Amino acid sequence: MRSNQRWDQQYVLDFQEVDETQIAVVGGKGAHLGGLSRIEGIHVPSGFCVTTDAFRRVMAEVPTIDDRLDQVSRLNPDDREAIRTLSAQIRRTIEGIAIPGDIAAPITRALARFGEQAAYAVRSSATAEDLPTASFAGQQDTYLNVVGTTAILQHISRCWASLFTERAVVYRQRNGIDHRTVHMAVVVQQMVFPHAAGILFTADPVTGNRKVATVDAGFGLGEALVSGLVNPDVFTVRHGTVRHDEVVTKTIAAKQRAVHALPTGGTQEVAIDSRLQDQPALTDAQAVRLVQLGRRIEAHFGRPQDIEWCRVDDDFQIVQSRPITTLFPIPDTGDQENHVYVSVGHQQMMTDPMKPLGLSMWQLTAMVPMHEAGGRLFVDVTRRLASPASRAALLDVIGRGDPLVRDALETVLSRDDFVPSLPDAGPGGPAAGGAPAPIETDPAIVTELIERSQVSIAALERDIRTKTGPALFDFLLEAFEEHKRVLRDPLSLQVIMAGMEATWWLNDKLGEWLGEKNAADTLTLSAPGNVTSEMGLALLDVADVIRPLPEVVVFLQGVGHEGIGHGGVGDERVEGEGFLDELAKLPGGTEACDAIEAYLDRYGMRCVGEIDITRPRWRERPTTLVPVILDNVRNFEPGAAERRFEQGRQKARKKEQDVLSRLRALPDGDRKTDEAKRMIDRVRTFIGYREYPKYGIISRYFVYKRALLEEAERLVQAGVLPEKEDIFYLTFQELHEVVRSHQVDDRLIQQRKEAFRSYLALTPPRVLTSDGEAVTGSYRRDDVPAGALIGLPVSAGTIEGRARVVLDMAEADLEAGDILVTTFTDPSWSPLFVGIAGLVTEVGGLMTHGAVIAREYGLPAVVGVEQATRLIRDGQQIRVHGTDGYVEILP
Repeated sequence: MRSNQRWDQQYVLDFQEVDETQIAVVGGKGAHLGGLSRIEGIHVPSGFCVTTDAFRRVMAEVPTIDDRLDQVSRLNPDDREAIRTLSAQIRRTIEGIAIPGDIAAPITRALARFGEQAAYAVRSSATAEDLPTASFAGQQDTYLNVVGTTAILQHISRCWASLFTERAVVYRQRNGIDHRTVHMAVVVQQMVFPHAAGILFTADPVTGNRKVATVDAGFGLGEALVSGLVNPDVFTVRHGTVRHDEVVTKTIAAKQRAVHALPTGGTQEVAIDSRLQDQPALTDAQAVRLVQLGRRIEAHFGRPQDIEWCRVDDDFQIVQSRPITTLFPIPDTGDQENHVYVSVGHQQMMTDPMKPLGLSMWQLTAMVPMHEAGGRLFVDVTRRLASPASRAALLDVIGRGDPLVRDALETVLSRDDFVPSLPDAGPGGPAAGGAPAPIETDPAIVTELIERSQVSIAALERDIRTKTGPALFDFLLEAFEEHKRVLRDPLSLQVIMAGMEATWWLNDKLGEWLGEKNAADTLTLSAPGNVTSEMGLALLDVADVIRPLPEVVVFLQGVGHEGIGHGGVGDERVEGEGFLDELAKLPGGTEACDAIEAYLDRYGMRCVGEIDITRPRWRERPTTLVPVILDNVRNFEPGAAERRFEQGRQKARKKEQDVLSRLRALPDGDRKTDEAKRMIDRVRTFIGYREYPKYGIISRYFVYKRALLEEAERLVQAGVLPEKEDIFYLTFQELHEVVRSHQVDDRLIQQRKEAFRSYLALTPPRVLTSDGEAVTGSYRRDDVPAGALIGLPVSAGTIEGRARVVLDMAEADLEAGDILVTTFTDPSWSPLFVGIAGLVTEVGGLMTHGAVIAREYGLPAVVGVEQATRLIRDGQQIRVHGTDGYVEILP
């Protein structure tokens, strides 16, 4: 008897015996049901869990399972046919194994306690299911209204097998989840035969607003809604409106069908009486009461929930609850005040998540306080929006750069009382923008600023060499102050503003006087001193060296196909410095190496996503540049860099002559001509410097990074860390403490790695509120053709060509005349710009890096095109209207 009790505990646990900490034992669904059962006032249908021990025991009966899982793991997630075939074989094998008696016996006893001939829902409950970072919803099987011990045992086997549905296998492959680490428990729960059922989201699943809940409701079992058989009634309930929760909107659907349980087991579709079809499945009072129950569940689990519910008469039963994993997190301010946040990534052209070290380093060196959420940074603009003067200035500057951000902020401001009102004298901060910079149009000013930056970086490189251990971190904190001092240099800010204001002046005045749209785009072609556009042209010079060296070209082609995979990770033999060592052994290799080395000496600190210090730099992974070099070898003739720059200069000069001659013919033409000439000279003198501060920042970052990695290597040698890259998952402050104490929390690093993986699936909003609402802006234009994709015009001209949708610069394969379509382009993408005919991005503004370089190269460009990489297919013909700000997809 005692033996039986031991096996019962191992293979079967009632809901009351488990809670949400026991995912490894009863899976995500079972653990959540156990947790739900413990919440006061929440009614959960009775049931039990068949534990993962039972699953492991059955899997041990499959002698070939390890070999098959090895085969599955080696498959590409896009090879759906192979995955379909192999996963089906695994499922058939599992379903064919008889459940051992010592597992079947405790299941039978549990059924006897609840009623052997009662009806049950048999649900899969995987250990990687219903987690805070991944819900896996719908990937494994659920069976409703199962009656009889034999049928229940059969359906338990089916649930075990459903761990290997095609969809579940592909999901794990794509998310880097080892199939062996996931196990399957099974929930067996008494059926509820409801009058109505549905889904409750305790936060708005579309906008993310945590103060808005939505209820989907239909008649009969919830399966009708889940399967899409009927459209649900939808109730929107706002939390705490005035004094109470209340329904603020509702849509009552015509519900013609429902799913009901059959007395003998199973379910069937039935027609709903025509007199009831337009009746709501819930009253408003019931919807509000359900949401209040949901808030109680949300409070218990500590995060917004996706809840399946049933209504029997006036009683609500909760049959499942899982976290909503698609919500973007909210910055933690520690107060209950309203806040409005603007995305830093959209301004910096890098909306990917950053690792903790990268986040903390950017925060420590930033000019304004920044808040982290979802691996991204945000600036709190609430106080700037609160007073009329600072609000107007902020909206003006932001609106010029990114109209979508401005529109989103205006949407928030239109809501009563969300942003508090402050008098103009209040602490709103200095006004953005301001009067034109009072400096002379003198190229020597730019030269002086660049020299100052170079001296500061040289001093940093010299002084950091002798610093190790805690002393390094003390030194770096001082270096960060110098970093910010350089960025705050009033002369530097004046030069940047002078270039931007001259651009705005030319576009506004030449538009008004001559009807010219975005004239500054042409007038700034090949402006001197733009370090980012020079970077793209310099790689053309590298290609000139390599083009006549056939062995080098063949070697690079091999590296391009094999040495760089997703994320740029490939054969260690051709990665990093080893790549250049191999190259040098070839005929002509020394010459090629010298050219690449010279390029890396000037630009090797750059990379995609370079504001995140943890990203691999070109100097650390030079193979990243190989595809671009090969494109340049193939698509250009020798001397292309010099010719291209000169062509741009001549085009700008011709445009200047044309504009000035037309202005002279106008009334008051001499004055207008003189003013325009002064502004043209001013923009060409100063606009190139716009890119230099970022170059200086990233140069300093690489110095910081190399010193920190040397410290990480010492931690590895001391046995404190298993890998030096683990420091990327610690903040700067935490790393300082690890270096001081030689102790590290391994679990924290693992948690941070898992969190970072989950952040990859999130899309950061341009504007986010403290309610969690991702506020989307609109262009509000009606002057574009039907079906066109609207964006922001940032570089004039119209071009037709083949769209190349590129999400990873290392995988770019471009031909002359192609139009690059991507999510964002930070400065590291500029080497691609020399080989394309136009640019479309999802993120960007008038003065962000991609826009500046597109104008410099004369590429028609439209940025801020929402979902461009999804709506435009790779290889489609498109027409980019860079002057008017829209993209047409051509037949």
